[in-house]
Amino acid sequence: MNKLKKEYLFFKQQAPNMQTLLMTNMLYALVLPVVEIFVGAYIMRNTSDPVMVAFYQLAMYIGIVVTSLVNGFLLKKYSIKTLYSVGILVSGISMFGMMAIRSLGFIELGLAGFFMGAASGFFWTNRYLLALYNTNDDNRNYFFGLESFFFSITSIGVPLIIGAFISQIDGKEILGFLFDVNASYRVVTIVVVFITILACMVLWKGKFEKPKETNFLYFRFNILWRKMLWLAALKGMVQGFLVTAPAILVLKLVGNEGALGLIQGVSGALTAILVYVLGRIARPQDRLKIFVGGLLIFVVGTLCNGILFSAMGVILFVLCKVIFQPLFDLAYFPIMMKTIDAVAKIENRNEYAYILSHEFGLFFGRAFGLLLFIFLAYCVSQDFALKYALIIVAGLQLLAYPLAKNITNQTNAVEHESNE
Repeated sequence: MNKLKKEYLFFKQQAPNMQTLLMTNMLYALVLPVVEIFVGAYIMRNTSDPVMVAFYQLAMYIGIVVTSLVNGFLLKKYSIKTLYSVGILVSGISMFGMMAIRSLGFIELGLAGFFMGAASGFFWTNRYLLALYNTNDDNRNYFFGLESFFFSITSIGVPLIIGAFISQIDGKEILGFLFDVNASYRVVTIVVVFITILACMVLWKGKFEKPKETNFLYFRFNILWRKMLWLAALKGMVQGFLVTAPAILVLKLVGNEGALGLIQGVSGALTAILVYVLGRIARPQDRLKIFVGGLLIFVVGTLCNGILFSAMGVILFVLCKVIFQPLFDLAYFPIMMKTIDAVAKIENRNEYAYILSHEFGLFFGRAFGLLLFIFLAYCVSQDFALKYALIIVAGLQLLAYPLAKNITNQTNAVEHESNE
């Protein structure tokens, strides 16, 4: 109890805006596993086609880059927390809209994916901007460590609860209404919308500054930022798969959402503790060690899936994925934000210019990963794509470490020069 009290007091020592942002993200962490995991499972269950899941995801990523661009113009007129709230709310409402669709064809999935992406575009770009303005390089490990702790904890509880709920309620009659799997998903979506409203209420307690410089559209950048965009593209390749691959593989090789929830939940337990401890004690100079550790775990997971391609292979892959993702993000986001701090001073530009171009870097990586999967699925087979597309992407990820090391060294050199 004394240890918990000490951690709580440390949290209360942080700036009020940082506390508000963390509490908002903690609530949204209850929503994110639903958006990332069970939407893919819903599409897979209703279409039995992994390519349809990939197509939905591609439409979602297009929606992200479009609204990231629109968000830049809206920041000139509206506050950051207004636009951030829009992203939080629309993500819940978009899920509800998709659950209401009776037929999941390419057009319906494309529209649903685009609108879900639109919500994500408002959410993630404003989240990055708020984190950038309300943290510094000394406390970003703690910020992202605590945030990753929240996301890991919810990756334990939310999939377990939802998976058990969907498995248990299917085929049962309650108050005269016969529940099937799709009706269960709609109940989950209503809960999601309620949580997004609560998250917005917490966010509005914060007093956040607007960007000082309103111009944000630039096409030429310092070479340091161009390297960061290549790193973003490599990260995007992984994201293109990690959102949907677990759901597809579990439903194909393991069986049901209950299993999906159990696997995600169990593997998230140790990770939650690990990322919080690392975020609390790790120094900025430890980021590359965390970064390469996460990469190696991901490579091992993809090899297990590709070689075994069985229920055991999927379990090992998901275990590695749940450990890899928060470790990777714990190192990646502070590196990205420190690079923005450095390059924004060199070029004297609005920080949102870098956040927007970063989204395009992520998009090109995501699109490459998903198109690779679709190409292999159509030209060879779906099983071949599920086995080897992940291994190809994981192999390419190994390039991220020397690139991240170069960026970190160059950023430190720029910071050292500016302090002299």
